[in-house]
Amino acid sequence: MIPTAPFSRAVAPPITPFTPLCQACDVRPGGAATRHPDEAGAGRADDPGTAGPRSATRRRRKPELSGLSGTSWPYAKGDSLRRVDLEFSDPSFVRDPYPALARLREQAALGFHEPSGRWLAVSHAAVDAVLRDRRLGRFWRDEEPAAVFEPFNLLHRHQMMENEPPVHTRLRALVAKAFARGHVERLRATVAAEATALVEAAGADFDLLTDLAEPLAVTVIAELLGVPADERHRLRPWSAAMVRMYEVSRTPEVEAAALEACREFAGYMRELAERKTAEPGDDLISHLVSVRDGSDRLSAEELVASAILLLNAGHEASVNGLGNGMVALLDHPRELARLRADRELVPTAVEEMLRYDSPSQLFVRTAAADVEIGGVTVPAGAEVAALLGAANRDPAVFADPDRFDAGRVPNTHMSFGAGLHFCLGAPLARIEMQAALTALLERAPRLELAAEPVRTPGFVLRGYESVRLDVQ
Repeated sequence: MIPTAPFSRAVAPPITPFTPLCQACDVRPGGAATRHPDEAGAGRADDPGTAGPRSATRRRRKPELSGLSGTSWPYAKGDSLRRVDLEFSDPSFVRDPYPALARLREQAALGFHEPSGRWLAVSHAAVDAVLRDRRLGRFWRDEEPAAVFEPFNLLHRHQMMENEPPVHTRLRALVAKAFARGHVERLRATVAAEATALVEAAGADFDLLTDLAEPLAVTVIAELLGVPADERHRLRPWSAAMVRMYEVSRTPEVEAAALEACREFAGYMRELAERKTAEPGDDLISHLVSVRDGSDRLSAEELVASAILLLNAGHEASVNGLGNGMVALLDHPRELARLRADRELVPTAVEEMLRYDSPSQLFVRTAAADVEIGGVTVPAGAEVAALLGAANRDPAVFADPDRFDAGRVPNTHMSFGAGLHFCLGAPLARIEMQAALTALLERAPRLELAAEPVRTPGFVLRGYESVRLDVQ
């Protein structure tokens, strides 16, 4: 799952009415939480969606409610303001955020983070409540200045991940069948064969990410969507540049690269859609093109935004999940030996990889009405960041949460989020990670780190740039 919404200090513009959020939210009576049908399997909650940082110089418009101003915005009704101290861009925090998150969780389930102007949910119960309560939703606001960020904004205004019902319902219905558990399950043998071939081709200098995780994930999602084999090498660089927009600290160079990637990626998808219109195939892009020309009338902007979201989200979770998970597994040699002795543990080991070091750490929701979370009433208009990694280490839910346990059951991790925006690609990510782990266990005589893994600099999408392994 891919976060959005860049993350710096919130600056409130002039006071404006906030009723449109309530009208668009499709709130159920009492704000009742709902459970998405895809949330079954392996006993976890499910859907990371999006969250993300804000540029220190370019911010998205944030509405302010009447009577709230200054550093007390937003406020907690009937309770003293619980402020939390956390620096998301601190290198030591990015390297290992879990001790700091544990300290926050010990203080309160929910606290106000003044630098970002957001509430942070850090307990499992609070994160689950934030992601499931329909009074908390996704409402896209353009990155500013809008004219500069138009290529980025255009791809997000029309994404299902940035919308609530009825728009979300319509867009998700168009692509959900391709990612249904039964359809994805039929890909298992193909994915396993591809993973085995990649591991068998490994040389002495084997990088888990560039030689296995990335080509496997890109091949599978590109095949599903109908991207020709000789054009797939372009996808990962575009995706990698775009998702850096979601991070806490962004340089002008990062933003420029992301905007260029947005332009090129969107242009490519428009051209591919034209080809699929002329010569349709048995793939999702062809299906979306036919839907666009049918009674539902999927717009060109919706087609491009949906395809790019699926291409990005369809491989980011599995690539970073496998990288984080393998490093964690190799740090626990007894669990590796346990897996080698019992391959039946592979599915639960993959769930533990996702829990132990989540590839998506933060997902933001906006309150469409006053909402009580953990005994604190968050006002309408306030943003709440659900910290998925913090929820995954909550000792109230997970015994010995800082230990990697390949056989952990139940494992109700939040790495795919929960509720309406549950990660559509979760079944596919699980199959890819299981196939890659099985191939490594069966085809790699040795399985050791060949060099110190190199972390990516961001927190929101947590992963590695390089994980070199000795597999011979």
